[in-house]
Amino acid sequence: MLRGDKVGLRARHEDDIPILQAELNDDVVTYSRSDTRPWRPVTPGSKHSQFVVDDKEQRHVSFSVVELGGGTLVGDAVLWNIDNHNRSAHIGLGLLPSARGKGYGTDVVAVLSHYGFVVRGLHRLQIETLSDNPAMLRSAERNGFVREGVLRSSAWVMGEFVDEVLLGLLAEDWMPKSQRVQGRTDRSEPT
Repeated sequence: MLRGDKVGLRARHEDDIPILQAELNDDVVTYSRSDTRPWRPVTPGSKHSQFVVDDKEQRHVSFSVVELGGGTLVGDAVLWNIDNHNRSAHIGLGLLPSARGKGYGTDVVAVLSHYGFVVRGLHRLQIETLSDNPAMLRSAERNGFVREGVLRSSAWVMGEFVDEVLLGLLAEDWMPKSQRVQGRTDRSEPT
């Protein structure tokens, strides 16, 4: 398990799937705001749920997000479109409604950044989020992501086009959270 301050990212368990399906996919508005594909109903227990993990898939790594205290499932996180040649990937996450507003999103972005830069040796991480998603924008920026542009009217969301904000973070600009909190800037110092 990868650990942050508040959450852990672990492999997906079979009993996570119905919870994620019910709370993240079956909510049409939430799904429409978080995925580029159009919403469609998925039969309970289907092998075609977006939350079923294919362990052979190399370009996506999916995690279940759990509270560190008790191991309660609080969401889904993914490093997607991993490009090993250009050493880049995208970050995505979805928190269950009961887990929102508790700082978990910022911690998930920190843990995914650690995974991408330290474990995978990537050079660039990218986040795209709707321009009216202040929680994700804050989570990204608190972890050092920089706004690189706006994709005007690029997302079709519940009957209207919405702008997306593109944020990026390079390995050389990333600083582990422990160093940011302590105000350390020399990455060669022991942590």
